Amino acid sequence: MSGAWKWLLMSLPTGCYFNIYSFRTRYEHIFPKNVEYSQQTMEGVLKKVEQMEADLGRTEILESCKHFYSQPCIPSRPRQLFVFTDGEVGNTKEVIDLVKKNSGSHRCFSFGIGEGASSALINGMAKEGGGHAQFTTGTDRMQPKVMQSLRFALQPAVVDISVTWDLPKEVSVTVLSPPITTLSQGQRSLIYFQLTGQVGASAFGSYSVVYPLAERQIQEEQCSFRPEEDCGLTVHRLGARTLIHSLEMEARDRRGQQDGGVKEKVVQLSVQSEVNSSFTAFIAVNKENSKVIQGPLVCRNIPTACALPILKSLGPCTMWDFLVEPVESGLCFGGGLVQNKAAVPEQPPRDPLLQLVSLQKASGCWLLDPALTAALGKTNEEVEKSKPEKASSEVWATILALIWLHGFKMEAKDEWLLAVKAASWLRAQNAPCVSECVDAGNVLLGCSVKKEALGL
Repeated sequence: MSGAWKWLLMSLPTGCYFNIYSFRTRYEHIFPKNVEYSQQTMEGVLKKVEQMEADLGRTEILESCKHFYSQPCIPSRPRQLFVFTDGEVGNTKEVIDLVKKNSGSHRCFSFGIGEGASSALINGMAKEGGGHAQFTTGTDRMQPKVMQSLRFALQPAVVDISVTWDLPKEVSVTVLSPPITTLSQGQRSLIYFQLTGQVGASAFGSYSVVYPLAERQIQEEQCSFRPEEDCGLTVHRLGARTLIHSLEMEARDRRGQQDGGVKEKVVQLSVQSEVNSSFTAFIAVNKENSKVIQGPLVCRNIPTACALPILKSLGPCTMWDFLVEPVESGLCFGGGLVQNKAAVPEQPPRDPLLQLVSLQKASGCWLLDPALTAALGKTNEEVEKSKPEKASSEVWATILALIWLHGFKMEAKDEWLLAVKAASWLRAQNAPCVSECVDAGNVLLGCSVKKEALGL
């Protein structure tokens, strides 16, 4: 199974609810409704995903999303939707509109895999769903990006963000960007404003960004509107592009109705800012003789790169739903295609980090068994001999796993939501010999990790 899929499944918090869908020409779901995350349901997922029927065809995500949104929300369980896709769809607008319609009850985090993924779909779903969009191509590792979005999903969102202005009488302000409805910790957003009017060189104004956080009202102020010298028009064109995009969306929503002059506004703004739009085009000019290039317009079909079949998923946070996209001859697990009627090719040696991740239980602990000792690079005898007498096997195994992560895989620390869950499980055990286990574990593994670094 792919590393990113495994990471995401193993990192879900205890007490959440989840489901898994597969979609291609049609869709399937593993459970009739969202089920509570536990060791039993997690193991059931790993088995059932392999049994999903392959169906090579168009990527049709709309019906699976409709079924997901039709499921009732569970009180005190905010929904998070994770979408992974490597293809194009023919109904991007309908999918984005569906996400927008349900944006008040969930956040949507989307992932585009490979060169063939639809950027309009990925960016549109994340934007309208108040989530975050990620793209991976070439040799990019998906795990860090998946974990970054998962961290966003697990953080409370900042809502009711407002911007107020204190300006000289001669200056007016126009908002060019859509309003920000939600913002997660670690996420950023850009808001473009247009200031109109003329003031003296010594004139100042201010604006305040106000939002509630942890039952407190936060206010951040910035001052001075004096423009930078020789700043160019880059920022102006970015702002124009943002406004053009918003107007294009408005024109699309009004298709077949009176658009209220939206198209004319887009054309005027596009020409003034020299930023292309869906209603304008720019003529190529030969710079050597400054003449317009003549000739008929030619339509060229540019093929997109065909990525390998990739495991896909879609899911909510406290109600997680994962979508797995099948392929004709099987499912792609970690780069090795599992065939339906052919011999399974010889697998390369497993990554110790992925092996350790796969052994963690849904509760957050590890069991002391030969598979864990092999992942740690030790024998059963060495591990058993070093175990403090009063320590339980689960506490000892979990502390060893945490020490190994901190001692040998610090470069992957951003992907350690499973380590947070393990530390939480250890604290809940209220074990009397944690310090002794940490000291013994450091000696066994040849590390020098402090107890505080483990979150204990």
